[in-house]
Amino acid sequence: MNRLVLKAQLLERGAMRYTPAGLPALDMSLKHESELTEAGHPRKVAVEIRAVAIGEITQPLARLEIGAEKGFAGFISAQRNGRGVVFHVTEMA
Repeated sequence: MNRLVLKAQLLERGAMRYTPAGLPALDMSLKHESELTEAGHPRKVAVEIRAVAIGEITQPLARLEIGAEKGFAGFISAQRNGRGVVFHVTEMA
């Protein structure tokens, strides 16, 4: 299963663009910070991740203020160049 659910802050958002199929798309950068327990010890976690939204989800994301923290869900895939991953956002809470 490939499912990622992340509470994150919207750091950056590109301009609305369109896929070759004519679907709206938004490129974004998200930042997550939290404290978790690993092997019985507390651990601070901070990560910035590249994200993309395609289709209807782009409308509410286009209205989201930079710096806003929301819940995001979707899946991860390789970037087009094969280096690193990109989070494909399909839902926002």
